[in-house]
Amino acid sequence: MSAPTIENGVAPAVEEPPDPGARHKLTAVTGLAALSLDAMASVAYGPEAIVLVLAAAGGYGLGFTLPVTLAIVGLLAVLVASYRQVIAAFPDGGGSYAVAKEHLGRRTSLVAAASLVLDYVLNVAVAVTAGVAALTSAFPELYGDRLAVCLAVLALVTAVNLRGIVDSARAFIAPTAVFVAAILTLVVVGLFRDAPVSTAASTGHAAVLADDATTVGALLLLKAFASGCSALTGVEAIANAVPSFRRPAARRAMRAEVALGGLLGVMLIGLSVLISRFGLRPVEGVTVLAQLADASLGHNWAFYVVQFATMVLLALSANTSFGGLPVLLELLARDNYVPHVFGLKADRQVHRHGVVWLAAVSAALLLFSGGDTNTLVPLFAIGVFVGFTLAQTGMVLHWRRERGPGWLPRAVLNGLGAVLTGVSAIVVTATKFHDGAWLIVIALPALVLAFEAVHRAYTRIGERLGVGRIPEPPHRERSLVLVPVSSLTRLTSEALTAAVSLGDEVRAVTVCHPDAEDLAATEALERDWALWNPGVPLVRLPSERRSLGRPLTAYVRELGTGEPDTRVTVLIPETEPERLWQRLLQNQRGAVVAHAVRRDTDAVVCRLRLRC
Repeated sequence: MSAPTIENGVAPAVEEPPDPGARHKLTAVTGLAALSLDAMASVAYGPEAIVLVLAAAGGYGLGFTLPVTLAIVGLLAVLVASYRQVIAAFPDGGGSYAVAKEHLGRRTSLVAAASLVLDYVLNVAVAVTAGVAALTSAFPELYGDRLAVCLAVLALVTAVNLRGIVDSARAFIAPTAVFVAAILTLVVVGLFRDAPVSTAASTGHAAVLADDATTVGALLLLKAFASGCSALTGVEAIANAVPSFRRPAARRAMRAEVALGGLLGVMLIGLSVLISRFGLRPVEGVTVLAQLADASLGHNWAFYVVQFATMVLLALSANTSFGGLPVLLELLARDNYVPHVFGLKADRQVHRHGVVWLAAVSAALLLFSGGDTNTLVPLFAIGVFVGFTLAQTGMVLHWRRERGPGWLPRAVLNGLGAVLTGVSAIVVTATKFHDGAWLIVIALPALVLAFEAVHRAYTRIGERLGVGRIPEPPHRERSLVLVPVSSLTRLTSEALTAAVSLGDEVRAVTVCHPDAEDLAATEALERDWALWNPGVPLVRLPSERRSLGRPLTAYVRELGTGEPDTRVTVLIPETEPERLWQRLLQNQRGAVVAHAVRRDTDAVVCRLRLRC
């Protein structure tokens, strides 16, 4: 598509028609609640990821926590500015997929799409397991049932999203507000303290500092930077789901993106300042955020509010994927890279098939990992970095193409971001390769190949159907309707009535097997047919085998050879039971015949159901 010209980072104002589905779409505030939970929750593990890497250099290495965090926040600013431009230039959503498709080519866009799909699926599994891990830390007796709890949380989030993204946003506004307020309160109160008010949370826990501390070199800092960049996961979600916002969708999404970047940056910097101020040391079994809450607020009710809010938001941050992935799948379906069923919307603007598919795959990952976060974390964030890199590389080409006022600084900014996120992707993949990242290295190209296979299939179907070409005008052909029968009933009468209404000629057919019982039944049917005299001939189809479909398909093929200008329709009469369980009582003859006719002939299949 042709991207609109952007002045000062804002798309030109265009008068938009009324949006009839506005009440089922997001505002800037509800969009922040529905699509930013992943990014918000990352403050619970982003600073900790930095601290754990720098702990390899002992206490001296931990002194670099704030500089590394400032570098990450700088990259966050670049990403927010970049995705704000992506939203304005690609208001149909899709994020890095849309950018790569426009500027980097089809194959590269599929890499971006695959990386986003993997990230979204893994985000659900990681978010749910991390939230449940926080719960089991508070209530150890639930540890043995953590997998069941994970599946229950997943079912809850899925059920809420099946009601619509607006309902999910409203449901998650309160937890998001409580979490943000708790973290900001923690930071503000901590800035007024010269020393920790309490260390009860970490007392008795072994320190994680390395005994044989390494020196602080460029490689260690780069590794800490790459690990801390896990705090940036979710920044792209708003750009991927722009169509979910109310009109003007792009402007509302841009506001939500800026608000997300501002809140996330303030929380990350504030927590890192407190880590340095309190001289915090990582310990086993207690999170960095829990230590900060203890040191800043004391080991009291406020400490437990922070922990509970963190636990809830971590578990619910899976909602980011439920908001972003179905929209991405809709775009891929529109481009013929995934089944078209993902492009369908139910009531309340719900991409029901995308939501259910995401839930099913995430449940499989939870079963695979046994509800263990550490099994999934090494696979996480690689896809995000790949998407970041491709999106920003594409935006560099976008600015070069547009060459509007101020295009060079923007291109340089996006180019710098592409380099930083590209390096982070390489470092994370290399350092986590043996911990499970090799699975992503395999899954990413496999998913791209799957997209290509679906696209080739749709291309072949489109060529066969003449999609995009004006077809020949319709013309009338002689119509012959075949009605399989086995006895004289009301169902037989209804089927013949429908058949004579559809075709120029109708023939009833019955399959006869060579054993004495079937021969006697067929002869009785022929006698009754002659007495009934419905005006439709009954054709006996002899069969040496106990088969229903083969004799009928052979007869249809014979008709096609002898009467090539005749359109053959097979009308299969069936009963529709009153109760669902009564379907188990049916002999499934109709399904067997319909399958055989579809598989072996070009005849039209009609299934007439008579309600009992």
